[in-house]
Amino acid sequence: MLKDYITREFGIDGKVLDFCLKAEEDIKERFGDIDIISEQNQYKVLRAMQKNNLSDSAFGGTTGYGYNDIGRDKLEDIYADVFNTESALVRAQIISGTHALTLALSGNLRYGDELVSIAGAPYDTLEGVIGAKRKVKGSLTEYGILYKELPLLEDGTVDYEGIPSVISKKTRLVTIQRSKGYEYRPSLTIDAVKKIIDIVKNISSDIICMVDNCYCEFADVLEPTDVGADMAVGSLIKNPGGGLAPVGGYIVGKKEYVENAAYRLTAPGMGKEVGPSLGVTSSLLQGLFLAPNVVNAGLKTALFAAAIFERLGFECMPKVNEPRPDIVEAIQMKTPENVITFCQGIQSGAAVDSYVKPEPWDMPGYDCQVIMAAGAFVQGSSIELSADAPMKEPYTVYMQGGLTWFHGKIGVITAVDKMYKAGLINI
Repeated sequence: MLKDYITREFGIDGKVLDFCLKAEEDIKERFGDIDIISEQNQYKVLRAMQKNNLSDSAFGGTTGYGYNDIGRDKLEDIYADVFNTESALVRAQIISGTHALTLALSGNLRYGDELVSIAGAPYDTLEGVIGAKRKVKGSLTEYGILYKELPLLEDGTVDYEGIPSVISKKTRLVTIQRSKGYEYRPSLTIDAVKKIIDIVKNISSDIICMVDNCYCEFADVLEPTDVGADMAVGSLIKNPGGGLAPVGGYIVGKKEYVENAAYRLTAPGMGKEVGPSLGVTSSLLQGLFLAPNVVNAGLKTALFAAAIFERLGFECMPKVNEPRPDIVEAIQMKTPENVITFCQGIQSGAAVDSYVKPEPWDMPGYDCQVIMAAGAFVQGSSIELSADAPMKEPYTVYMQGGLTWFHGKIGVITAVDKMYKAGLINI
């Protein structure tokens, strides 16, 4: 019996297991809704690969300058089709989502231009890139870029009525962060993104609308570029890499804006024409092919965690019956002990480094200690089951990922079991 195997091999308390399985049973209908979205996205990716005549000739790698890299160019054509855009920049040389955003911003902003963040303050590492709140060498403000942001409303939603008040004649680019980052607020649905873009474009069609799409790819059947975004930006070690991409980031959108970003990645006059693929193209392509199914697992894992912790009396965002614009589940853990034990439980449920015991530490770019549970095949890959939290009130943990639903399931159960055995929760 499966239950006997789990209790015997993983040491899960039978009472905890029954509690979690009951929560799973109650959300099975919601799983069906997630499957419908994932199925359509799988067909979208498949069709893009077929339309671009993908063959194994694209799997070879280049070195040096990377001239005439067939696989690299094919990968970018496929991304452009998947995201319904004119162009794409998809490179292993982009090391993170923050790096991709930096390229998109620095490539399209000039001295005296104004950048506006519509969905409140950006997450910590992007604040360093902007440089408005603290002096950072090489930041946008150091190069003469102006910056404003529109605070969120008290309930954490976008202040749509306030958007015209922060747009000026100098506004060149508006950035829209979809996922919550380390902020306890609703992540933005596609409808919310469209509403922001429509308001901005009604003020001036020349303003570039860029969406930070990290954690959100394939959580809906539409992407920001389907609803008017000029650029969408993300990391390949999150959703679109499908757990197989060892590194990388992407920028998709209008040809001019993508090329401008490419000139910052390589050099003016070179842009997308250079950049070796170094043998990773097949992993990036196969990861993209698997991504809709992997995101499906991440969404189910997040929903499962919400169902369990709501029953235990914790505040969750999103709640079980709310829309899921991304793979992130935020849980207000109430105490530092709850945060640390939960993260250590997620770590012990991993396939990699399950024996490691994460502790809070002084992570660069953050204003407080952070704890991170990340037993991953790819270092820092948050499409794999992971959890992290800034160690400050209200002690909110942010859990995301899961390469397969079954791993996500046992990982969450293990975390709950550790909290139960530590006397932190009652079941």
